[in-house]
Amino acid sequence: MSRLSEIPLSVLDLAPITSGSDATTALRNSRELAQQAERLGYHRYWFAEHHNMPGIASSAPAVLIGHIADATSTLRVGSGGVMLPNHAPLVVAEQFGMLEALHPGRIDLGIGRAPGTDQKTARALRRTEAGLSAENFPQELTELIKYFESTNELNAVPAAGNKPPIWLLGSSGYSAQAAGPLGLPFAFAHHFSAQNTLPALELYRKHFRPSEVLSEPYAMVCASVIVADTDEHARWIAGPGALSFVRLRQGRPAPLSTPEEAADYPYTEIDELVIEDRMSTQIIGSPSTVRAGLDELMESTAADELMVTTIVHGHSDRLRSFELLSEVAERTPSLGRSAAHT
Repeated sequence: MSRLSEIPLSVLDLAPITSGSDATTALRNSRELAQQAERLGYHRYWFAEHHNMPGIASSAPAVLIGHIADATSTLRVGSGGVMLPNHAPLVVAEQFGMLEALHPGRIDLGIGRAPGTDQKTARALRRTEAGLSAENFPQELTELIKYFESTNELNAVPAAGNKPPIWLLGSSGYSAQAAGPLGLPFAFAHHFSAQNTLPALELYRKHFRPSEVLSEPYAMVCASVIVADTDEHARWIAGPGALSFVRLRQGRPAPLSTPEEAADYPYTEIDELVIEDRMSTQIIGSPSTVRAGLDELMESTAADELMVTTIVHGHSDRLRSFELLSEVAERTPSLGRSAAHT
């Protein structure tokens, strides 16, 4: 039996805004996808924090998490993640303490070290020149945890007594080495840093120390996956994601294009090389193609959980992709409700 059928399967959503549409529609689509994911047996539904990005609506994860938690009943909902350099730890503690109080046992707090945006935007978020560096991360993480444990001189109400599971997120070895000694679960961004996946997981497991949270390492990998009825259709609907990456590298982010717009774009030779490299780390195709790709990923990483992000223009294509993926993983609603420890 494939390991894919034995481990929790989760979703990372960026709430993509597509060309010809708007943020309201993107957020409505996320709600519908989360409800489908719950029915299909997915375990977690996380939102990524991005700012100053015309094609991404998930700029305020805490607000969106509360909305999706209200719209579902068994799905764990969380951040993938909150970029701690962008926020005062007190505010994050208050927000996620409140979410946990409102939805006990269903909230995850995934924390990232990178600002996740440009310095101008980061400065606007905190309104100060101080505290913008990711180098302050260890101190800010400690401060955040202390608010949940009532060991700070300030009270973060209602964080005390309402501590959600805390995950560290990473795309390099830094957070892996931080998560290990703290005995925290670790989620790795394979979807945009595939070359660092195995080294980071090795570091995490090597440096892991048992804690009140975990007795042994628990690692999740997030992969970019698109499933369609045929390989050809999957590659066709993957085109907008490739164009989006090209535009991001050019400093010209935009709403997610249609497949036709992506196919007609005048790519340069450099663009083509960038896309080829990018697509080589994604798992795109028919159910049989995706099953083989995910089996290989799970075998090489020995991950305890798989999270998937799917960036396509058509909402129906995204719904269909997650439906087919649940079949590939032999998912059942009972697994989605009972699987995880965190």
